[in-house]
Amino acid sequence: MTSRARVAFGPLLVLAGLIAGIAAGEAAGPGAARVALVGGGVGVVTAAIVTRPGARVAIAVLAFGLLGTAVMQRALHGLVVSALTAPVQARDDVTVRGTLVEDPEGTRFSARVLMKVDAVGRRLLVDATGDAGPRLRLLSAGEGVTLRGWLEPLTGFDERWRWQHAVATLHANELLDARNARAPLDRLANAARGAVLRGSGSLAPVDRALLAGFLLGDRRGVPDDVTERFRLAGLTHLMAVSGENVAFVLALCAPLLRRLGLFGRLAGGVAVLALFGTMTRWEPSVLRAIAMASIALVAGYLGRPAAGLRVLALAATALLVADPFLLHSVGFLLSCGASLGIAVLARPFAARLPGPEWACEVLGVTAAAQVGVAPVLIPVFGSVPLVSLPANLVAVPLAAPLTMWGLASGVAGGVIRPFAPQIAWLLTVPTAALLHALLTVADLASRVPVTVDGRAAWGLVAIAALMAAVVHARKVRRDARQLPAR
Repeated sequence: MTSRARVAFGPLLVLAGLIAGIAAGEAAGPGAARVALVGGGVGVVTAAIVTRPGARVAIAVLAFGLLGTAVMQRALHGLVVSALTAPVQARDDVTVRGTLVEDPEGTRFSARVLMKVDAVGRRLLVDATGDAGPRLRLLSAGEGVTLRGWLEPLTGFDERWRWQHAVATLHANELLDARNARAPLDRLANAARGAVLRGSGSLAPVDRALLAGFLLGDRRGVPDDVTERFRLAGLTHLMAVSGENVAFVLALCAPLLRRLGLFGRLAGGVAVLALFGTMTRWEPSVLRAIAMASIALVAGYLGRPAAGLRVLALAATALLVADPFLLHSVGFLLSCGASLGIAVLARPFAARLPGPEWACEVLGVTAAAQVGVAPVLIPVFGSVPLVSLPANLVAVPLAAPLTMWGLASGVAGGVIRPFAPQIAWLLTVPTAALLHALLTVADLASRVPVTVDGRAAWGLVAIAALMAAVVHARKVRRDARQLPAR
């Protein structure tokens, strides 16, 4: 293997070692894992010192395997050992002061949300009913609350919340106090969200809810039947903020960032990413996209542009070291799968497709992303809609201008609406047209009942492998005929 190949595949091998270590740590269970943590740290330092590329990669793989084991065991340990452990086991009545980690969701008379307890730094899943439910739903992430209720261990389907670091359920029946967000970034992000959503105030309720999903990943107001149509069409990812949204936000800010110096562009870009991440509540797909964008910005600042596959591996490694529970996040896995598919398959697909170059590129990226997410979608949801490829081919080009125009016009409309409501309404006309076009695509595509399940997927893989083998055999035979006779 050449040195260039080692540079390209080294981060992927390190990521594989980290994932193996995380799996081993989960199998081992909760623990302090001091030996693995120290061993991994020593290994990382050693890998940085070693000059031979092959030895450096081997040591790094082992080191990050140990780190993966350590961070997972320690994360699990944090779920079972804390100041809340005894009150949870005793199901005590408590008064808890904390900060909302996300925006509350629920029904008209109840609310559910993750809350970080200020005193101990642990998270609780709040299940609010009675007077607390409707009042809690009016709050936003980053705001402080004081709740009264009783604690209970996570049980049944709620156990999945432990992968978001929840240690127990707080059944809250009283909201004693609500406070504005203390962190300046949270306050700024909530103000920006409010401006964008105010700018869409003249849209129909369904359109307004869909726009919040496309721009901010907030699907709380989207009707269930609309969500189902997007799912059947394979377009649900459009309502989850991803790398495209991050790229569009950076593109919108590019004219301003270009006026800054080299370091100013880096600092400004990172600031924009931090603000947008806080606005979208740091969903796993957003984390992946922002981590990759940040690495790309740093690489550009250092004059060492990095390829997409390498950036993806570095971003996933950093995020999993920081939070190994992301390995259980479907959104994170889908986001990484789509990025991996695009990085590896988009160009080969586009190169083999007939037609105009721009159409081949769009279709190649769309097909590559669909192939990338299939290994996650099929085991989790049982099947993938066959219509998702043509549906995405039509919908994705519509989502791009919707995101850019929706963000820009939303902020502008939110600012001028109190003074010039008619102008604010005019700004929403293109937004409504794009939303209705996307709804039409989802509605038509959702009526195609054909899906690809696990067996069909393996059949398609076998057919593709057979076709590739036939093409390779023909190429070998043709090359052999062209050789001069001896």
